[in-house]
Amino acid sequence: MKRQEFREEASGRWDVIVVGGGMTGAGVFREVARAGYRVLLVEQRDFAWGTSSRSGKLVHGGLRYLAQGQIRTTWHSVREREKLLQMYSGLVENLTFVAPVYDLFSGILLRAGLSVYDTMACRRTRQYHKAERLSALVPDIDRTDLRGGFTFEDAQTDDARLVYRVIREGEKAGGTAVNYIRVEELVRDGRGRVLGLTAMDAESGRTLELQARAVVNATGVWADNLRGQLGEKPRLRRLRGSHLILPRQRLPLDQALSFRHPQDHRPLYAMPWLGVTLVGTTDLDHEFSLSDEPRISREEGRYLLEGLNRCFPAARLTAGDVSATFAGVRPVLNTGKSDPSKEARDYAIWSQEGLVTVTGGKLTTFALLAKGAMREIAQWAGSPKAFLSGREAASGAQRTSGESSAENSENTKNTKNTKNNRKIPATAFLARRYGDDAPAVWQRAQEDGGERIPGTDYLWAEVLWSAESEQVIHLEDLMLRRTRWGLLLPAGGRNILPQLRERLSQALGWDVRRWEEEEVRYLSLWNAAYNPSLLG
Repeated sequence: MKRQEFREEASGRWDVIVVGGGMTGAGVFREVARAGYRVLLVEQRDFAWGTSSRSGKLVHGGLRYLAQGQIRTTWHSVREREKLLQMYSGLVENLTFVAPVYDLFSGILLRAGLSVYDTMACRRTRQYHKAERLSALVPDIDRTDLRGGFTFEDAQTDDARLVYRVIREGEKAGGTAVNYIRVEELVRDGRGRVLGLTAMDAESGRTLELQARAVVNATGVWADNLRGQLGEKPRLRRLRGSHLILPRQRLPLDQALSFRHPQDHRPLYAMPWLGVTLVGTTDLDHEFSLSDEPRISREEGRYLLEGLNRCFPAARLTAGDVSATFAGVRPVLNTGKSDPSKEARDYAIWSQEGLVTVTGGKLTTFALLAKGAMREIAQWAGSPKAFLSGREAASGAQRTSGESSAENSENTKNTKNTKNNRKIPATAFLARRYGDDAPAVWQRAQEDGGERIPGTDYLWAEVLWSAESEQVIHLEDLMLRRTRWGLLLPAGGRNILPQLRERLSQALGWDVRRWEEEEVRYLSLWNAAYNPSLLG
């Protein structure tokens, strides 16, 4: 749905309104739409603006959570990882990890942990390697006291693109998703029952009054704010995870490396991601305003570089080698532990007076959380069959007849898509990013000659399609989330802005003045939150 079409009917009544356009909100939105409800998703900024474009890019079981005794979290994460590898093949990809061993005791613990990890996945990926072989896998690794190590598999993704894929699936199931709609207040009746909300369209300045049978609070680290309107006490802890991006030539890796920091023995990782090397992550209480773009601190930068140089002493990495940084704030259930890294990564679903809050958890478990939320949503919104009729009702009932049937439908759909992609090999790389929209993007590419944007692996057809079809409202939406150029290209992609201006101004409907304003806004943002100069 185009934004203008939404504005024309926004004041209508919805069955369910999902607040929050990150991974959790996207997953709930998709499930609710597939169940047959009339559902609206609203996001106060851009889709995936928050934690879901700033994650560690891992779709993983959480080996360190297993070591902390969080068995249930690890079990769910491993099982969901396996499903995502099948459902989003190409976008979610296997990633080989190397875990060096420097002392006998840690090696025994690691072997035991990986054995459980593989058992949960119902497939064996772990393999032990002697020191010589491990050094060949990671040539620059510190060899002092190196006994050997293990390789095992997890997975990685482009987190923002995964969010868009899931939102598009929800839209194609009949849902409506709109960004830059800021919720201001829950609307309640005299008994306190939530009946909808008021919101502000940030682009038009229009106030919207939206009615719904149920409102889903999927706002991540902002979840306590909306719950607070019902008098509920805060239950979340906001933890910042910061990361470094290095050019591949400065730290070339063919596999990910899991290692421990010499200072506090926290697990860190360095991995290949979209042509660069990504290093993460810290785990600190975030005590700054959530209205501001999160950014790495100098102390976090020094901490990550110290860990890297201990693992790769010959590389002699400095802040000058870093090409970009980014930080995200995670919503974690607050149990008051003194060490933030030991807080549980379980998810929570709370239901009060028509407001269903879904929060916590991990990127990997978004679909599991969404299915759990459906039970609470149905209590307030009723059965979707009550709002459908005839053939449409039967279709909705079939979709909600069980989790397994929904998954089988999705798998059949993806199998069919995979077969189509085999017939048209040229669209395979587009299918990774755009799923069912890949043929439309490819058709556009054929019409304009399939020209690539110099210095990137993107076609002009992709960004033109994105500008017209993916609700790009600001330049930062395109540079940081629809593409990842703000992280992958030198200086945040400053050098390609003139080319983008020439080709995209018309598609975005921006005149000269608007484009200049957007460039200033984007570059100011990049310098404030992504520039490696933040490391000092």
